[in-house]
Amino acid sequence: MSDSGAAPRTGWSDADAYERYIGRWSSLVAARFVGWLDLPPQLRWLDVGCGTGALTRAVLDAADPYAVAGVEPAGAFVERARAAVAGRPAYIVEGDARDLPLPAETVDVVVSGLVLNFVPDPAAALAEAVRVTVPGGTVAAYVWDYAEDMQLIRWFWDAAIAADPAAAPLDEGVRFPLCRPQPLHDLWAAAGLDDVAVEPVVIETPFADFDDYWTPFLGGVGPAPGHLASLPADRRAQVRELLRARTAASFDGPLPLHARAWAVRGRRA
Repeated sequence: MSDSGAAPRTGWSDADAYERYIGRWSSLVAARFVGWLDLPPQLRWLDVGCGTGALTRAVLDAADPYAVAGVEPAGAFVERARAAVAGRPAYIVEGDARDLPLPAETVDVVVSGLVLNFVPDPAAALAEAVRVTVPGGTVAAYVWDYAEDMQLIRWFWDAAIAADPAAAPLDEGVRFPLCRPQPLHDLWAAAGLDDVAVEPVVIETPFADFDDYWTPFLGGVGPAPGHLASLPADRRAQVRELLRARTAASFDGPLPLHARAWAVRGRRA
């Protein structure tokens, strides 16, 4: 019997499983996002919810920052991020997006990648980002388009709900209404930020074959893999076969999927 009515599991505790599932795509969208911001060099950056360090690395690689700080609540991810930026002008600390360990008006740019929808109070997190940003500084973030065009996750939930309609409330497209252009714009505007802009960021997410696509869902990290791990073996197999049927109907061999994120930015007055 499915427990799809239970509280969704997120399981941000295994950095390796996260990298196999989403981390390999995070670095691609992070690079596009930093390019979209197109900010001057030698600024002080803060990466809120830095995870395993994909966005921090993208800033270091492409933005020529003076320094980058990263704040991350998951201890396992902190260690991975520190290793990823070792020897570079960056430091990573454990902390909460709603209570940033920085004084007011100390950074030029605050960014956050694929995180804001997981924060229990996004408005509080954004208020903290604004607090630590200097006047005239930039506050920006990006989130997956779970409802429509983050294909690898969208396809999973379509199959999971077909297998068990009671799983519908766990669908990230339903759980995270923030991850759409208008709600993001409204949140930034409500925080008092000026010149708010929202744009799509699209990356290719190619998979070698169906197993390359399916196997990362078995790692238990993130809402979709967490839900899959909660199911009995026969229901997991049913979801797998529904997904296999869909991919076989659409593609022969490699799966050339893509993923869309929504990026938002604003300027502190």
